[in-house]
Amino acid sequence: MPITHRGLLGILSLMGFFLTHVSFGQSTDILRLEYLNIPENDTGIKTQRYKFLFNLPIKLNEKKDYLVTGIEYNRFDVGYSQNFPFDQTELNRFHVVDLNLGFITKWNENWNFVGLLTPRLASNFTNGAQTDDFFINATATLWKENMKANKPFRLVLGLSFNSTTGLPFPLPLVSYYRRFHPRWSYTLGIPRSRFEYHPSPKHTFGFTMLLDGYFINIQNDIALPDNQIGSKISLSALVGAFGYQYHISKRTSIFALVGRSIEQVGELRNDDRSAVFLLNDEANLYIRTGFKIGIF
Repeated sequence: MPITHRGLLGILSLMGFFLTHVSFGQSTDILRLEYLNIPENDTGIKTQRYKFLFNLPIKLNEKKDYLVTGIEYNRFDVGYSQNFPFDQTELNRFHVVDLNLGFITKWNENWNFVGLLTPRLASNFTNGAQTDDFFINATATLWKENMKANKPFRLVLGLSFNSTTGLPFPLPLVSYYRRFHPRWSYTLGIPRSRFEYHPSPKHTFGFTMLLDGYFINIQNDIALPDNQIGSKISLSALVGAFGYQYHISKRTSIFALVGRSIEQVGELRNDDRSAVFLLNDEANLYIRTGFKIGIF
């Protein structure tokens, strides 16, 4: 049976429900400042996101074991140019705060182990912090690389558990990077894949496919038609974008992405995480820029 447009949105919603929110707090950056603009589309919704991330790796011993502590903050400002059949005042500004606690060790001669625990507050914080604003994510990965080979590569294999999915088991994470030519490289994985051209050490151009979005608690429940109640809001988007990165140094750069969502679904959800109202299923432009200091 062929997959319909609605069916594809449902699959995207399920994938994004897990993957886009797992990706929060699992950046390979030490410092990241970022601005995202998703302009208004045919549903009359526009979104801006402001991100700040800081991770501090602390060397524990001569074996090069590291404790990683960090924080990530995202603020979402959402605007609406048309009315919905409910009060929208609860849906204008959202916050996501992650605390990161990780451990990195050399598993064996070839592999490194990375474990990460990420408590999260995600809410509109209308009435301060509440129990329903709290979520927990945990990830365990094995990481192997050889960046001195003729064709450098990096492989990451892992499992991640995310409390926002409602699934009682972890799901797999995979990422494979290969520099197959001095000027060309690719990364295959979820939530991001990309193909890049490196004309010089200072400049990188590329095309990226990525999943992005959020899952956030609404503190004051929203009464909907048909006696439904909205207590959570989610957005999941599959995005294709062209990007440019200027490398200030080996690990420091500024970057920009300009693209468009291929599929997108924004919904209100109830306490069981079931969708109860469709807010947005129209494609958007996607513009992102920022500054980062990376681990690689």
